[in-house]
Amino acid sequence: MKKIYTLFALVLVASMLLAACGAPAATPAPVATEAAAAATVAPADTAAPAEPTATTAAAAPATDDCKSPDLFCVGVVTDVGKIDDKSFNQSAWEGAKQAETDLGAKVQYIETTDAKDYDKNISTFGDANYDVIVTIGFALGEATAKAAATYPDIKFIGVDQFQDTTKPVPANLVGLVFPEDQAGFLVGALAAQMTKTKKIGGVFGTDAVPPVWRYGEGYKAGAAYIDPTVEVTAVYHNDVGFDKTFSDPEWGATTANGMIDKGVDVIFGGGGKTGNGAVIAAAQRNVYAIGVDSDQYFTLPEAQKMLLSSAMKLITPGVFDLIKMAKEGTFPSGNYVGQAGYAPYHDLDSVVPDAVKAKMQEIFKGLLDGSIKTGVSPAKP
Repeated sequence: MKKIYTLFALVLVASMLLAACGAPAATPAPVATEAAAAATVAPADTAAPAEPTATTAAAAPATDDCKSPDLFCVGVVTDVGKIDDKSFNQSAWEGAKQAETDLGAKVQYIETTDAKDYDKNISTFGDANYDVIVTIGFALGEATAKAAATYPDIKFIGVDQFQDTTKPVPANLVGLVFPEDQAGFLVGALAAQMTKTKKIGGVFGTDAVPPVWRYGEGYKAGAAYIDPTVEVTAVYHNDVGFDKTFSDPEWGATTANGMIDKGVDVIFGGGGKTGNGAVIAAAQRNVYAIGVDSDQYFTLPEAQKMLLSSAMKLITPGVFDLIKMAKEGTFPSGNYVGQAGYAPYHDLDSVVPDAVKAKMQEIFKGLLDGSIKTGVSPAKP
């Protein structure tokens, strides 16, 4: 089931500045010695991810002995979002599923339903002697670091969990991080070039999560880079707890529709099922939509006709690469910088002018060589 994950003639690899585990405060940049994924360029459509099935679910195996050197076990713990969110969690799970196919790994996942269960869910895999535990999301950072100290023989991959390398980081812990501000910048620039009303919008989960905030701020900065007169409305779902901020498609749809009623004609949805609600609502109103994290053309078929692109983090290959390193004995510690960019235009390719396509490639090159800066800080000030 190995898939080829591609971007529209571009992939970004850049140092990610995120908050360390805990409260979202600014932290130093990853040092140059930290691992980074290799850049690739392949201008072709991405492959559709497989849907999680009930047979893959929800607890450590009772019969398989993960202590055995002949069995390589990988456990995945989600945040309160579902494994089949068609975005962030599902992309990480697909990385584990690729390890099942390519490496012969035994893979299982646990869906967290309450934040107080982080420690318990991680320990379920730890006590079962899993070889690798993948935890998904910024909010699990503290619990993941604690578990890494408790289970020193298990390798831990924290997706979107920046490790503050000015302090000791356990040798068995790595944060898989991405330059979300640059992906946001790219789709913001695209939206600003495609809007006819000069009004674009973004609907996001909570900005207490640095990657989400960086997507939104990058989106604003990219639009301003193209045309400072474009009006950008960005709304974060900060009025609920972590248990709902990323799993509220109704709020996402209502918020997007409210923007569209006021003249917004491009909607960027960023934040699990909440963002999905915004993307689908935009498509239903025949307004351009932009997805997030994965190429959502393949995960939100109801939005395909109006899906302009997606701000992508290549989570699946990032997770797989780190699992493979764990199996091969080359596991890094600290931060591993993954790839990000934007997805193909798919059904709307003929609608996007050649001049816009050329401008997007120009911006990509500028972000890559550093001549264009997003101006986005590591975390919300």
